[in-house]
Amino acid sequence: MANLINLENVSKSFGVKPLLDGVSMGVEEGERIGVVGLNGGGKTTMLEVLAGVEEPDSGRVSRVGGLRMAVVTQRGVLPPGSTVGDIVLGPLGVAQHEWAGNARIRSVLSGIGIDNLGAGGERSALDAQVDGLSGGERRRVALAAALVQDLDLLVLDEPTNHLDVEGVQWLAEHLVSRRSALVVVTHDRWFLDTVATRTWEVVGGGVESYEGGYNDWVFARAERSRQADASEERRRNLARKELAWLRRGAPARTSKPKYRIEAAEALIADVPAPRDAVALASFAQRRLGKVVIELEDARLETPDGRVLVEDLTWRLAPGERVGLVGVNGSGKTTLLRTLAGELEPAAGRRIQGQTVHIGWLKQELDDLPTDMRVLDAVKDVAERITLGDKEVSAGQLAERLGFTPARQRTPVGDLSGGERRRLQLTRVLMAEPNVLLLDEPTNDLDIDTLQQLEDLLDGWAGTMVVISHDRYLIERICDTTWALFGDGKLTNLPLGIEDYLRRRAAMGDGDNPSVASTASGATKSKQVRDGAADRAARKELSKLERSIAKLDDREKKLHASLADAATDPDKLQSLGAELKTVLADKEAAEEQWMELFEELDG
Repeated sequence: MANLINLENVSKSFGVKPLLDGVSMGVEEGERIGVVGLNGGGKTTMLEVLAGVEEPDSGRVSRVGGLRMAVVTQRGVLPPGSTVGDIVLGPLGVAQHEWAGNARIRSVLSGIGIDNLGAGGERSALDAQVDGLSGGERRRVALAAALVQDLDLLVLDEPTNHLDVEGVQWLAEHLVSRRSALVVVTHDRWFLDTVATRTWEVVGGGVESYEGGYNDWVFARAERSRQADASEERRRNLARKELAWLRRGAPARTSKPKYRIEAAEALIADVPAPRDAVALASFAQRRLGKVVIELEDARLETPDGRVLVEDLTWRLAPGERVGLVGVNGSGKTTLLRTLAGELEPAAGRRIQGQTVHIGWLKQELDDLPTDMRVLDAVKDVAERITLGDKEVSAGQLAERLGFTPARQRTPVGDLSGGERRRLQLTRVLMAEPNVLLLDEPTNDLDIDTLQQLEDLLDGWAGTMVVISHDRYLIERICDTTWALFGDGKLTNLPLGIEDYLRRRAAMGDGDNPSVASTASGATKSKQVRDGAADRAARKELSKLERSIAKLDDREKKLHASLADAATDPDKLQSLGAELKTVLADKEAAEEQWMELFEELDG
């Protein structure tokens, strides 16, 4: 396959900090690349240099002639005075009365939620002025404008922000079904694992490349951490814990051969379960008592009187961990505000236990003291807290959530959006709440910070309600999942997010591809294979795995023999030749295994 874009020895700095330092890599036709890394580590810079939005300080960026490319960044700049239709349909040169006959355009408008921007259906949505849209709505409009085009390459920066669970599901299926190449910065691990065929990690001024999505990246990082020195002990433990959880859960979507998975599992054999749910619930009841927050016969309404939930009776138990999902506008944040006591129900009543101390992470970032430095802003809440059975200082907690000692002296007003989100989260945890209400906590957080957050919450004893479009987070930290389907009820989902998507599909919303495709996506994603051929291929796969394992054992024995024969030149030459043959045979068997696996998986 031909390369669409090549970076050759590219460097880019802002101030004295080099974000890219001699980076060389390329994007091939049809390749789907997920980009990960720490906040402020250079992901967006690398994306903008790749797309030509920013010029490199040195090095060369070359693009194939006639490249059709669309770039959607976090800047969200749209031409003032334009309508949604101007932005979305303008690049196509299609009149607004013509788009209705184009299935791809209809699918994008519905899947991204553009048809919900106007009060009177898709037509009024396209007529809406972009100047009156929120930041999230403007991002969705820019994303839709890129997706309706027939392109060679899509470059997207955090496209899942401001999408609900179904929107993320639809976007993943849409991107996988396209022929175009993709480079996407994302912190949504389910999305990364579903979409990416390769993962780039931007770290230390360089870019490390890994085959596969999030699962494969975790395996690679766990192995790298295993070989690191003692100064990386904390990060290694986190990687082992994350890997242990991945292998205990649903079967991992990983392209690693079985013999490599077994080697990785040996690394996590002694890792305990992420949390002791019984012990935490017992401790939470001692902290909270029997009554936490209860809603009785409650009716929740929007400011204009639209009923969101009717006759709701819901009693949160001590230590309960709840994930809350639903389409945009179904009332999730309104329900969270009611639980927090900020909003009174239109009817019914709210009851709160006497010992309840609520910590509320809002979507907005307007509650931070911008005139303070980071550490002072954390200490302003508390100097020290107890997490689990350990006492943690303000500086230690800030460091766990990504603020190095040097960065803790930075003025809050100088922080990026992701750093402000981390600071907001640190301040919420420093207040030592026994009830946590988290509204989209993953927005703007990098994967390392998400892992630290999950590790903190594993040992946190209290009641928790989480709104998130991040399926991975909901499944990782919550024990039960509830949904708002827009029918005026709060519904329990015993089978979690998959249950939610199945129920949405069963509602018969055939006009919404984000729902309809859920029921049929798995069927459409693979062609039906002949049963006998499939069995034969799997038998050959197992045979290759046994062969590779034997060659691996022989390689280890030859290395030991070479060490013993250090003083015998003739024997060294003979063993060296045999080792060369074994390595070549092993490499050939591995390549054959991967080809057969991809054939079966595809």
